[in-house]
Amino acid sequence: MAYARGKYAKAISDRSGMEFPYNEMVKEWNGMFVHKSEYEAKQPQLDPRPHGADPQALENVRTDRTEKDVASLLIHDPFTTYAASSGVINVNTPNHGLTNGSTYRFRGTPTIAGDYANPASFDGIAGSNIAKAAGYAITTGKYVSGSRNTNFTDDWFYFTVDTSTATTGGITGGGFPVSVGPATLTA
Repeated sequence: MAYARGKYAKAISDRSGMEFPYNEMVKEWNGMFVHKSEYEAKQPQLDPRPHGADPQALENVRTDRTEKDVASLLIHDPFTTYAASSGVINVNTPNHGLTNGSTYRFRGTPTIAGDYANPASFDGIAGSNIAKAAGYAITTGKYVSGSRNTNFTDDWFYFTVDTSTATTGGITGGGFPVSVGPATLTA
């Protein structure tokens, strides 16, 4: 069916109720017949674009790796005997991070054969005794006046050697390099 062009026709706006030339009228998205000066475009938020779900998994994932135990290098001459005829040895190592009561083993220089040498002997304590394969249970803090001083737990720990005692006491030694690590660590 054909419609007239409306060259001289008038129309009433659905929005304002005013009369406008028919040729200047437009239809809005909501069906209202309004003058082009009153036209309002559809708000984009009325038709949001679909949004898919957020992804839950990553491609090419791997499980956390388990870090191997490693030995920590100690400072030069880290050992100090407590007193004469005592097997207590204080160990100075700043910010050691070792656990009180855990067993650790001391080692000297790594050798070409993939082994470790013993720390240097000092004050009647044999380096082979310090490097005992089973290791020693350590106590954090510094052994002072016959008891544990907890003011030094971050920088000191001590252990008691099994078979020998200090000759003089208060002597530092052990040489360099000396390391401390888990007793189960192998070269």
